[in-house]
Amino acid sequence: AYFALQVIYARRKYKISPPETTGHPEFDRIFRAQANCSEYFPIFISLLWVAGIFFHQGVAAVCGLLYLYTRFKYFQGYAVAAQGRLGPLYASARLLWLLLGLAAAGLLAHFLLP
Repeated sequence: AYFALQVIYARRKYKISPPETTGHPEFDRIFRAQANCSEYFPIFISLLWVAGIFFHQGVAAVCGLLYLYTRFKYFQGYAVAAQGRLGPLYASARLLWLLLGLAAAGLLAHFLLP
């Protein structure tokens, strides 16, 4: 919701009416940052849910909080400059891979171990 509000504020600031998605370079970066975060959110929620149920709730919760923090830093970095998104982007990708590994380990343990 915070990211969507930032897009609304940028639309007002740079006078870009919907459905336009381009205009001022700063608006473009804010819009893309919000869209990118929204695109990855279903993957994140799914992995978080499965890892929490089948692996461990606490570990999944910590990974989830770290992921949300890295996405927040990604948004802030991207809003300033396109290169500012790279560090947090890689960190959030590593956390998604970690959640995937935890989910897979939990599922394997649940269904294959007695």
